[in-house]
Amino acid sequence: ASAAALPVVINTWGFRTAAETAWRVLESGGSELDAVERGCGQCEIDQCDGSVGYGGSPDESGETTLDAMIMDGNTMEVGAVADLRRVKNAIGVARKVIEYTKHTLLVGESASLFAVRMGFPYEDLTTQKSLSLYSEWLNQSCQPNYWKNVVPDSSTSCGPYKRPGKVTYKEEETISPRSFHNHDTIGMVVIGANGTVASGTSTNGAVHKIPGRVGDSPIAGAGSYADSTAGGAAATGDGDIMMRFLPSYQAVEYMRMGTDPTVACQKVISRIQKYAPKFFGAIICANTTGSYGAACNKIPGFTQFHFMVSSPLLSQPTEQVVDCI
Repeated sequence: ASAAALPVVINTWGFRTAAETAWRVLESGGSELDAVERGCGQCEIDQCDGSVGYGGSPDESGETTLDAMIMDGNTMEVGAVADLRRVKNAIGVARKVIEYTKHTLLVGESASLFAVRMGFPYEDLTTQKSLSLYSEWLNQSCQPNYWKNVVPDSSTSCGPYKRPGKVTYKEEETISPRSFHNHDTIGMVVIGANGTVASGTSTNGAVHKIPGRVGDSPIAGAGSYADSTAGGAAATGDGDIMMRFLPSYQAVEYMRMGTDPTVACQKVISRIQKYAPKFFGAIICANTTGSYGAACNKIPGFTQFHFMVSSPLLSQPTEQVVDCI
């Protein structure tokens, strides 16, 4: 178990500038929600690994869209946006959903209209990089993609696809097209000096996703969860599989029962393994004393998970590594 101290900032992957930004916000007297918003927002600016923010993960029509959420563990309020278009600061818009609406989740074109009303500028999320990713994919007969049981055969050709006249369902046991080098989310948990918890996520989702697809990131309890009476958690990986298990909510409930954060994370991964042994994913957990941990599912090419931790016990935000189970 990790030594416990508050405050603590923990985030997925080796996204150092995100960790540094969130820690600076806390040090300068900002709230836990401020730290989450600014930390994840830093990744949107930096285009962390091409999987957060603009210019990455084009969908099947070549467009980059964004998903994000933020959660206040004191009030249990959540603000989230999904399939957000032409607005770069997705987690900033998610924060405005908490502050200026009675809703939790806004999606698609309407989320973009809301963002503009809140003062965010319309900006093109396409870049040379996302355009070249898209054209390479088209040249590779649209492989890999997320279709199944359709005609023409989605494993060898581009669409448009439709339902076949006679359906023979194939159960496909495939490893996600994503891999360790192509991960997909920043998730962050911040616990303040008094034990107040906030969490959030930001992502541009699965590369070559079917337009309209929303993964786990903006879903409360799936992408992240915060409860100031227990702790916080955030997940990363194959959201289509992970969101079915509400892993962040489950991890926080384990910690509420007194389970050590590392064990809570491991138990969550183990539950998903029973149904999807080859899924790509990881989770970070921290409780209200500042103890933290992480766990990941071991698959070829992904045997360790890197995450960032900032706490008074560390002289600077530090990358830590956990072996997958």
